[in-house]
Amino acid sequence: MLVVPLALAVTLAACGGDDDATTATGVTTVATAGRATVTPSTEPVTVPVTDPEPPPATEATEATTTTGAGPTTTVAPPTTVPAVPAVVPEGFAARRGVITAADGTVCDVCLWLAEAPADRARGLMGVTDLGGADGMVFVWDEPTQGNFWMRDTPTPLSIAFFAADGSFVSSADMAPCLDGPDQACARYAAAGPYQMAIEVPLGGLEAIAAAPGSVLQLLDAPCDPGATAP
Repeated sequence: MLVVPLALAVTLAACGGDDDATTATGVTTVATAGRATVTPSTEPVTVPVTDPEPPPATEATEATTTTGAGPTTTVAPPTTVPAVPAVVPEGFAARRGVITAADGTVCDVCLWLAEAPADRARGLMGVTDLGGADGMVFVWDEPTQGNFWMRDTPTPLSIAFFAADGSFVSSADMAPCLDGPDQACARYAAAGPYQMAIEVPLGGLEAIAAAPGSVLQLLDAPCDPGATAP
């Protein structure tokens, strides 16, 4: 989401033994020249028989009942936690882009397009799943220096700013701002004027080659985010 100045816009210790000779049941140890030799005893060794250890206590989730045929253990069924539906961007077109890295590597991307003022202001507010797209691209008619913020945006994001000619300007990592007054939400600014900006999940800029020296070309061609969804 950009914040147009004063307005919304979108991870042994060494175990040493005792030097003294010791005697164990049925085995005699004799100290000899600093060593210990073991001589088997001719006396029979009797090994006491003990009762087996009692079984461990049952889990708290088990309930034991007694019937005429003996005790019966009933295990409570596991608790099922309902899945929270993902929130994907709605009302945005998807545009294909090409990012060329400083070393010449070319990366094709599919981006949700936020070009109208209302779309730029809404951005990824409330979104928890990009629906298969690589990110969202914000586009202006002229270079701008407006700040971004993360009001009501639950997903941590990384943003890369690009100049009018597509050259990389700077990037930033952005944390959600879900509570408190608007004034408490951090603002994220570019290092200079920019005309496009791409938001991706936190840490995702490297995967699309958005880094110093890269160039973004936004194509006038649609793409299908669902085609790249896992």
